[in-house]
Amino acid sequence: MTEATNLAAAAGSPDPKVGLRAVLALRRLLERLEAVQVQSARDQGWSWQAIADALEVSRQAVHQKHNRRRG
Repeated sequence: MTEATNLAAAAGSPDPKVGLRAVLALRRLLERLEAVQVQSARDQGWSWQAIADALEVSRQAVHQKHNRRRG
């Protein structure tokens, strides 16, 4: 969690260059974490609808975003 904590702190920097770079890094970290958790849910038999409900998005959105990653 040190990486996320450091990035969250940097995102509040008064220097826009530092803050924006931290926001970008946090966005990338979040995308990786979401992909890991979606894959875990699918491996445990969760439906696309159950995952969508947990993420508060549509079933179509989560399916389109993550199903193509499975190849």
